[in-house]
Amino acid sequence: MQKKAPPRLVSRHPSWFHPAMQMDHDTMMVEYKTLDTPVGTIWVAWCEEGLVSVGFAGQPKGAQIESDWTYNANLKCKAIDQLNDYFAGKLKKFDLPLVLRGTDFQKQVWGELAKIPFAETTTYGEIAKRIHRPTASRAVGAANGQNRIAIVLPCHRVIGQNGKLTGFAGGLDKKKKLLAIEQATLSLL
Repeated sequence: MQKKAPPRLVSRHPSWFHPAMQMDHDTMMVEYKTLDTPVGTIWVAWCEEGLVSVGFAGQPKGAQIESDWTYNANLKCKAIDQLNDYFAGKLKKFDLPLVLRGTDFQKQVWGELAKIPFAETTTYGEIAKRIHRPTASRAVGAANGQNRIAIVLPCHRVIGQNGKLTGFAGGLDKKKKLLAIEQATLSLL
């Protein structure tokens, strides 16, 4: 039996997607670097086409460093600059080319994540309604869990219907800290 290839982006994608995301992911030369942040150590994976992944070091869930990526302690890229500015309270909106892979449904959910305003929250159910799938809040949660670009695609801004913090690959303590950082940044601006 032949192994099924991962889904590719369709030609009609949201405006925030970068055209490079339609490339063959198997040929990307990806480098990554770790950053110490107020929420602990994160890693940033980048290739010449854009941001591939942001994840939390030592977390068993969520995005993971892939075996064919190369560690580069001297990596310089727009994503690292913007993440440093975000944590310093100088940036509210990321402007980066993103290299994503996932199903059409996942990409639709991730597109809605990108629209959540800085320091605000929404629910899985609200995202399901926005994508015209009002009964798909659990599927939205699952797609959120497959987000490989934490912080930049702000899955930490999605909460449960009851207003409580729920599932986050980095852990609920990090989700709470990210939301607190954003609230503190708003008070400085």
